[in-house]
Amino acid sequence: MTTLGNPVAAPALPAPIPRPRRLPFFQFVRALRDSAITSFAQEAYELDIIERKMFGRRIFVVNDLAAIKQVLIDNAANYRKTELTRRILEPGLGRGLITSEGEVWRQHRRTMSPAFDHRSVAAYTPIMTGAAEELMAEWSKVPADTGIDVSTAMMEVTLNIISRTMFSNDSDDIVEIMARSAGDYQLEMRPNIFDMMGWPKWLAGLARSGVAQRTLGEFDKIIDRLIEERTRNPGSHPKDLLARLIAARDEQGGAGMTAQEVRDQVITIFLAGHETTAMAMTWTWFLLSQHPAEEAKLHAELDTVLGGRAPGNEDLNKLIYTRMVVEESMRIYPPVHTIARQAMTEDTLVGRRIPKGSTVMIVPWLLHRHVKLWDQPGRFDPERFSPERSSERARFSYLPFGGGKRICIGAAFALAEATILLATLAQRYTLRMVPGHPVEPQGLITLRARHGMKMLLTGRGGPRAGG
Repeated sequence: MTTLGNPVAAPALPAPIPRPRRLPFFQFVRALRDSAITSFAQEAYELDIIERKMFGRRIFVVNDLAAIKQVLIDNAANYRKTELTRRILEPGLGRGLITSEGEVWRQHRRTMSPAFDHRSVAAYTPIMTGAAEELMAEWSKVPADTGIDVSTAMMEVTLNIISRTMFSNDSDDIVEIMARSAGDYQLEMRPNIFDMMGWPKWLAGLARSGVAQRTLGEFDKIIDRLIEERTRNPGSHPKDLLARLIAARDEQGGAGMTAQEVRDQVITIFLAGHETTAMAMTWTWFLLSQHPAEEAKLHAELDTVLGGRAPGNEDLNKLIYTRMVVEESMRIYPPVHTIARQAMTEDTLVGRRIPKGSTVMIVPWLLHRHVKLWDQPGRFDPERFSPERSSERARFSYLPFGGGKRICIGAAFALAEATILLATLAQRYTLRMVPGHPVEPQGLITLRARHGMKMLLTGRGGPRAGG
């Protein structure tokens, strides 16, 4: 890790120092298992495409924007989720939107889209604001000069939000269970050298056997019970997201989802819907703590637009700089750091032959720091996302939610959630790092802070707020 020097070779903000040469194979596998973002050499931040061969299989990392468009849109049918992705995610998520393919994915996407449209997100915003205010009340009880783990706090508040939008009054027990389950699943469900060598799924996965049941089994039992109760008595429960999923019908075929399909979508939304936003917020607080001038601009906007009151859906379009801060945070520290696809038939990208079965990786961690796409990519600058500069940005250079037809269904939900959380909490508090606390991004399934994020709370009007 480094805090000095060139913004790519040695970033000013915590990030792995890109190596001048590629890692030898076994070191590469160890790096990939521990933190995927440490496995890239300097070339990955500079070239349009790089190739690596492993046991006869080929991996291509693609940074060329036309090639990314080809993978995600023009020839998207040829690029499916990789076998490794399915090995890691399917034991826990089943066949939800992240892991399903083809007609099953298209049908479920159509069925679920109304639950994440503009009107639905607007209806969820009071829940977001309420959860943020509850966290603020908890923070008001924290003694002065006491460190809190902001990553844990952000995980808890986003868990509360997704659970209340999905399960209404049935959410409290689920939050406590998932708070410990999600992190355990990420840490234990890691790729290994046998996956890289192409061993059969059952053999390579022996060390991972039982992980999903051990980490998510309790969650599954509750979900199964809720689905059964809601299906049996649909009129006696709130019209929350779970109820909408159970009642939803495909607009083209009219079919609904089975109980297992609802379960898979629920846990996919639950894990993806809280984890990514929690990580985005964790890194946002860290970045603001290191950039007081940008923090002052944020406070000025909040004072002008909100004047101390809680934000609502009608304020989202006015909180322009607040959203810019969130978007720049997700550029520097993208919660979803890697998108992997497998070529079903031969193709050509950037003039390079892509054999059938090859892995094609689009890596937001690299893309968002690529020297050809961003000026001073290692510098925190929310102005990159001003309306004027955003209109000039090349398409596919910024992919915090993926792209193409498979762009994250909850992108609008997540942006609204992050904006409301930041606007609510930053009106009352500034956060500063606990002196000496190590900060290191770790590329697991999402981009986590390896050591958490220990910070000190300071009320904007004094050492504490809200007390």
